[in-house]
Formats: sequence, structure tokens, C-alpha cells
Amino acid sequence: MSTFDSDAAAKVHAHLHSHLPSEPALRVKALESLLVERGMISTETIDAWVEAYSEEIGPKRGAQVVARAWLDAGFKARLLKNAAEAIKEFGFEGNATGHLIAVENTDQTHNAVVCTLCSCYPFSILGMSPSWYKSAAYRSRIVREPRKVLAEFGVELPDEIAVKIWDSTAELRYIVIPQQPKGTESWTEDQLAALITRNSMIGTQRELAVS
Repeated sequence: MSTFDSDAAAKVHAHLHSHLPSEPALRVKALESLLVERGMISTETIDAWVEAYSEEIGPKRGAQVVARAWLDAGFKARLLKNAAEAIKEFGFEGNATGHLIAVENTDQTHNAVVCTLCSCYPFSILGMSPSWYKSAAYRSRIVREPRKVLAEFGVELPDEIAVKIWDSTAELRYIVIPQQPKGTESWTEDQLAALITRNSMIGTQRELAVS
């Protein structure tokens, strides 16, 4: 006769649930399976779109824009004046960047971006937004205690550096232009672009690592 070990059963239950995807992920997977089953889309197409947005559309696109701004003073001026128009020089445009604004980090200023009402984000140049950007904690705290939140990301700012928080909307999106690391003045655009991270273009990273 078998016996029931409640402690063992509880551990198995916890283990199984720790490996289950979140409820939104389950809904997405169910929708994907239904569309594939009905022949409305193929798994190959879905994989191609995911790869495009995560690897090509962004944040590599944004990195290209920043690298060009570091190298080309004329482009940088156009970008800061009207980012939505300037990125058209790359062919980067769309609803998510139709009213894009570029803000520049300097020795005196650090910029960070949030969307307090929802999670609006320039995905056409930065790719898919990170989960923390969409969290209620980030959206509320970065406005109320920006220095503390930035410190949690590893950005320790002295008092003399002002912090500016830019709140995105359904129509207005932002990209942060980080400072170019010293010693990279002779680098090519591709070399510079490889340094630039998604977080630096959101503003939750300030220093870029140079290997």
C-alpha cells in the first residue's frame, strides 16, 4: 500500500510551479498555438519576428544612432533638435518613434526615462522593453526617488550632477544619448555602437565599459 508524504508532495508542487511560465506568458503561448494550428501564422515567422526585435530592430538600432551622434556633430545637432526626423536618415521610423526626443547626458546632467501611466517605449529603435521598465515599482519610484533607484542599478551620482526624469506618453518617446567613453575618439561607428547598451539609452546606466 502506498503512503502519502505531504512534505514531499509540497516540494514537488512548488518545484513544478517554479518552472511554469507566468499567466501572461501562458496566454501568449495559447494564442500562438491557436494561430499556428489554424494556419494563420507559422512558428518560423514568429521566431523571425522575435529575433528581429530582440537582435536587429533594437537595441542595435538605437546604438547606431548614438554612435553616429558621437562621431558626427551635425547629425547630433539634428538629433537633439528633432530626433524623429534625424533617425529617418537611417530608415528608422514608425509610430513608436513618431515624436521621438533625444536628451543628452553631460558632466552636469544625467537623464532617465520612464512611462508613469503605462509602459510606452520606443521599441522600434530600442527593441522590446525590459520587464522592470513596465513594473509599477520602477514607474512610481524613479519619479519620487530617482537617485535611490538609479543607485540600485549601479548609477551612483554625486550631488553636483542634476537628474532629469522624462515621462513618456502614448505619442512622446525618449532616448538618452550617453556620454562617449574617453579613449574611444578614434573608434569607428561600428566599434562605438558595440559599447552602447539598452539601459544606457534608458538612463539606468551611465558609464559604458570599454574592454
